[in-house]
Amino acid sequence: MLRIAILFIAFTLWGCSASPGSEAGELPEDLSELRKLQKDKQQQIKTLQAQLASIEARIREQDPTEVVRRLVTISAVSRRDFKRYAEIQGAVASKDLVSVSSETGGRIASVLVVEGEAVRRGQLIATIDLESLRKQRQELETQLQLARDIYERQARLWEQNIGSEVQYLQAKNNVERLEKSIETIDYQLTKEKLYAPLSGVVDMVNLKSGETAGPGVPIVMILDTRNIKVVADVPESYLGKVARGERVEVRFPALRDTLVAPVTMLGRKIDPANRTFKVEIDIPYNQGLYKPNLLAEVLINDYTEPDALVISQVLVQEEVGGKDYVMIVDDSEGTPKARKVYVTTGESYDGEVVITSGLEGSEQLIQEGARTVASGELIRIVEPQIATNDSE
Repeated sequence: MLRIAILFIAFTLWGCSASPGSEAGELPEDLSELRKLQKDKQQQIKTLQAQLASIEARIREQDPTEVVRRLVTISAVSRRDFKRYAEIQGAVASKDLVSVSSETGGRIASVLVVEGEAVRRGQLIATIDLESLRKQRQELETQLQLARDIYERQARLWEQNIGSEVQYLQAKNNVERLEKSIETIDYQLTKEKLYAPLSGVVDMVNLKSGETAGPGVPIVMILDTRNIKVVADVPESYLGKVARGERVEVRFPALRDTLVAPVTMLGRKIDPANRTFKVEIDIPYNQGLYKPNLLAEVLINDYTEPDALVISQVLVQEEVGGKDYVMIVDDSEGTPKARKVYVTTGESYDGEVVITSGLEGSEQLIQEGARTVASGELIRIVEPQIATNDSE
């Protein structure tokens, strides 16, 4: 009789879900009746579903073989080396960032490059107007002619033992001083044109044509994008867990790119401001894809446990009392059942957790359906996609 009742309710439920009779293409004049009918049908469906659940419970008590097994998927426990990584934020930097500046002060006559322009070593970058130096040289030339004339006169007088030796030496020194001053100005005039010291990209133009440049003041910044590295500030707690030459994983979130490269430099001191030390990793040139200041993440292995039992962290559930457990497949009686097993967890990383006790490694874990199945309940193992559709 219970089976007949289930069939009757199922057919009744199907009949309630059918749409009210109206010929195709006809539109009802009054929607209020349809809305009222829809509301009544929905209430009937809820009532029939509750009756069906009650009947199924009674069937389960009288004949367990008639119980519909819950569909689940399973996964095996994996035993492998577990590694945890610390994700340290860093950035791409260029090894060579040089400034092009004038050794002499003066007005900038022209700047021949723009920001972002690629330049080659030895290329003309800017010119400095050194007209004031040329005028100074002319004045010194005039003074030198007079100084040489005085020196020659003093020399002739000194040969005749006329005059003092001091006057002779002063005249000679005056000539040598003016010659050295002219030599210095001649050297400064060779700095009229500024050339790129290396090949790269113009990162910044600090001064424009017409502005005055002082000695040593950067006019143009040139960046070598082919010689780049990742720089990260690592907390001092990881000191000793990373070594020079160790290969680490570097991620670039903006590019969705990952590479593995060795650590090339470890800082020799701890920054007292943030308690970190600097780590540098040389990365290969990639057609300018890795640009300076690009955000990078350096993964440092800070914990390793060999031959550990590792499972997905979502499979670990917690009781109200705080105990952790997982659901496994128990087929000791010939019929697969769900069984609760209490476990102790260890370190976790990236959605995985180490099981330190509670599992031996040969168990089959219930994956999909683990949070809805009860311990001791009959189950049927299916493929993941079937279980997903059934649960919906």
